[in-house]
Amino acid sequence: MKSKFKLVVLLVFLLAGFMIAVQFQSIQKPKERDTRDTWELRADIQEQQKTQQQLYAKIQQAEQTIHQYENDSVTQTTATLKKSVQALKEEAGLTEKKGNGVVFKVKPLFHEEMDDTDVQVFPTLKPELLSRFINELNKYGATEISIANERVISITPIRNVNGTIYVNNHPLPPIPFEIKVLSENPEKLLSYMEYSSIRDYFAIENINLLGKTKNEIVLPKYDQEIHFKSIHLQEAEDVNGE
Repeated sequence: MKSKFKLVVLLVFLLAGFMIAVQFQSIQKPKERDTRDTWELRADIQEQQKTQQQLYAKIQQAEQTIHQYENDSVTQTTATLKKSVQALKEEAGLTEKKGNGVVFKVKPLFHEEMDDTDVQVFPTLKPELLSRFINELNKYGATEISIANERVISITPIRNVNGTIYVNNHPLPPIPFEIKVLSENPEKLLSYMEYSSIRDYFAIENINLLGKTKNEIVLPKYDQEIHFKSIHLQEAEDVNGE
């Protein structure tokens, strides 16, 4: 029992440390030559300040948790640890998430004529454009995102492999597909996105974004393993499922 208890404590702080490290890395990551205007720079500074405040809040929360562990009995500490693990998993995107938000349908703007094989030709979405769209969503209040049923978290890779976009090491289906976004203010998020210049970039690629607010959107959990050297999240699930 003691060994499992120590393992749970270790996993809790590994998870917390991992999430803080990922967010801190996003702040410190060097960028290429900056071509943004004054308003964009101010918005980026505000976003970094917000992230920094979130990091301080996480550190304070971790200190409070440690203090609680020191004063609780073994039974209370175990219950607190399990609650902490569950909260961390939810924040990291490792659980299914429900809430209000916006559903974007990614579909062709114009239908291109069939080729010589009588097959309908659909436009191709570039990973750079998809990544930029996600950044826009985060800027305007998105809390959780899924792309074609793939949960997007801080470490989700979006890349091109032989002409196919991969998200979380899974290939995206051809257009059309849906991008689901949870937000505390879906109407405001949708309003921002409808007037964002990102729509013009999609239009250049012959892609249309049709957004609609919706209640009770369900996002799947992130189903990839996150490794912490020799320990990964599957072990945390095993401990909680004892």
